[in-house]
Amino acid sequence: MSRIIIRADASLTIGMGHVMRCLTLAMALKGKGAEILFVSREHPGHLCQEIAARGCGVFRLPVMSEFRADDTTDGVNLLKHAHWLGASWEQDAEETSEAIGGIFGTVDWLIIDHYALDARWESALRSHTKRLMVIDDLADRSHDCDLLLDQNLFSNGEARYAGKVPAHCGLMLGPQYALLQPEYAELHDRVPPRDGPIRRILVYFGGADVGNLTGMAIEAFLTLGRSDIDLDVVVNGSSPHAESICQQTAGYANVHLHSGLPTLAPLMVRADLAIGAGGTTTWERCCLGLPSLVITLADNQRPIASELARRRGIRWLGHTGQVTVDAMERAIRELIEARAALTRMSARALERVDGLGATRVSIAMQEA
Repeated sequence: MSRIIIRADASLTIGMGHVMRCLTLAMALKGKGAEILFVSREHPGHLCQEIAARGCGVFRLPVMSEFRADDTTDGVNLLKHAHWLGASWEQDAEETSEAIGGIFGTVDWLIIDHYALDARWESALRSHTKRLMVIDDLADRSHDCDLLLDQNLFSNGEARYAGKVPAHCGLMLGPQYALLQPEYAELHDRVPPRDGPIRRILVYFGGADVGNLTGMAIEAFLTLGRSDIDLDVVVNGSSPHAESICQQTAGYANVHLHSGLPTLAPLMVRADLAIGAGGTTTWERCCLGLPSLVITLADNQRPIASELARRRGIRWLGHTGQVTVDAMERAIRELIEARAALTRMSARALERVDGLGATRVSIAMQEA
């Protein structure tokens, strides 16, 4: 039985995406008999309980309350996302080493999905693992790894990592490696391209949605005055805007609130249009051919949304803080009235992702 450690965090700042995609991979690996342990720091908004509920072990790291991002012995090489870690990389490496050594001794794979960690941390952990894999989106730092996964769409994918990984490192690049739950692959071949009319719209902006884009999307929809169209709104129970969204939608029979869902797949299959953020959910929507109006929430989502919009797989409205309620309302109205554009977008999206990414990654790990 393979023993695998996954180092990933969730928080109100980081979001849920890193841990959730790692959980998807963990489930695929568990299906092949692997024993999985997550090492995750207890930031506000962490997902340690969710990890345990999925049947994986969790070693919890404490947040260093006095930590500052520049409080490191190598401050001259501070990473852009160093403040996400909640400790210096040296402290994090020491704590992770102790966790691995105390529980397993050595492991078959160490998987890292964290923008605040780079080759320095990875090299420090080399003695505890036979193989090391990195999941990244940014290509903004060096890595000491045997496999690297970047599930995003770039025309220059390999060039982005040139000189940033060892020569022997295997690259898994593109949405064919997107880590999606198995139900997406099961539904992919059964969902035809949407051809209108729009009768149901799905709104989901991830687990945090600090800027309350969900509320803006609801306002844009209500401005349309279309009681013949249903709106499904997914809100994380811990969202700071959950209560205001409940109040905003009260009394509208065609607006339906959802929380605590294990998967969005059933809502996506029913929907004719989605309004949401970038990230992994982009590939879930593509896999099910769901036309999307996308507002990016993080800088790393911009080039991906731009490239996918260029290929007509989504419509990118812009970045958070730059998109107005009026702009959302106009975009919804345009797609309601342009069924041909809706169908083209749906067909292009379906071509991008088949939902088998986790299977491909687990096979690559077996063969490495």
